[in-house]
Amino acid sequence: IEMTTTTLSNNSHHFPHTFFLAGIPGLTAAHVWISLPFCFMFFLAVTGNGVLLFLIWTEHSLHQPLFFFLSMLSFVDLVLSLSTLPKMLAIFWFGATAIRSYSCLSQMFFIHAFSAMESGVLVAMAVDRFVAICNPLHYATILTPVAVAKIGGLVVLRGVGLTISFPSLARRLPYCGSHMIAYTYCEHMAVVKLACGATTVDNLYAFAVAIFLGVGDVAFIAYSYGQIVRTVMHFPSPEARAKAGSTCMAHVCVILFFYGPGFLSVVMQRFGPPTASAAKVILANLYLLFPPALDPIVYGVKTKQIREQLLKMLRPKQIDPT
Repeated sequence: IEMTTTTLSNNSHHFPHTFFLAGIPGLTAAHVWISLPFCFMFFLAVTGNGVLLFLIWTEHSLHQPLFFFLSMLSFVDLVLSLSTLPKMLAIFWFGATAIRSYSCLSQMFFIHAFSAMESGVLVAMAVDRFVAICNPLHYATILTPVAVAKIGGLVVLRGVGLTISFPSLARRLPYCGSHMIAYTYCEHMAVVKLACGATTVDNLYAFAVAIFLGVGDVAFIAYSYGQIVRTVMHFPSPEARAKAGSTCMAHVCVILFFYGPGFLSVVMQRFGPPTASAAKVILANLYLLFPPALDPIVYGVKTKQIREQLLKMLRPKQIDPT
C-alpha cells in the first residue's frame, strides 16, 4: 500500500499530458462576440503579410536591404499569427480549451522565438534607416547583400538561442495542481505559474531575456533614431527634412505597435495581481495580434514603393485589341 501511495504521488507530479486554456476570464459568455475582431485581425495579418511577401519577392525593384528586412518582419508576423490565432478562435467558437502538452510547448517556443526575432528585425531596420540617412554615400557598400544576409541570420540565431530553453525549463517542473492556463495561448510564465516546485531559475531566466530584448533593443533603436533626428535637423531644406522623416514614420509606428503592448503586458505579468484578469489577458493578446495585423497596412500606406507595386498588381491589365 505504501509503494502504491508513493507511486501515485510521484505520478501526480509528472508533466501533464494536457493543459487547458481558460480564454478570457469573466467574459466566457461573450467569447463569440470577442472572436469577431480577433478573426478580422487574423484575416488582415494573413492577407496583408502574404501580399507583402509576394510583392517583395516577385518585384525586382524591391530587392533592397530595407525590403529584405520587411519581408523578414512579414514572415515573422505570419508565423506568430498562424501559431496562435487558430487555437484562440477554436476556444472562442467551440470551447476547445484542451491543448496537448507538447503542442503547448511547441506553441510556447514559436511565440517567444518569433517575438524575439521580431524585436531583432526592428533593430535591423533601425540600422538600415540610420545608414540610409546618416551615411547615405556608403549605404550600398555597408549594407551589401552579404552583410544583410548575415544580419538576418544573426536575428534568427539570437531569437532561437535565447528562447529555445523555455520549453525545456517548463518541461522539467512538477505540476501537481491545476492544469488550467489563464490565457488563450501557452505563454511561458503562465505555464510556469502552474508548477508546484521551485521556479526561481525560470523566473530569473525569463526576466533576463525580457530585459535583454526589451531594454537592450529599445535602447539601441532609441540611440539610432536619436542620431537620425540629429542628422535630419542639419538638413538645409524643410523638404529634405520632411522626406527623411516620412521614410522613418512607418518604422516608428511599427515599433510602437510592438513594444507598447509588449511593455504593458510584461509590467502587468510581473507586477500585476497574481490572478489573471480580463484586462491582462486581452492586453497579452493585443501584443500578439496588433503587430501582424497592422504592420502590412502601415507599410502599404507609408512606403511609396510598396504602395505603387500594390496598385500595379490590383490595376486590371489592358487587353490589346489586336
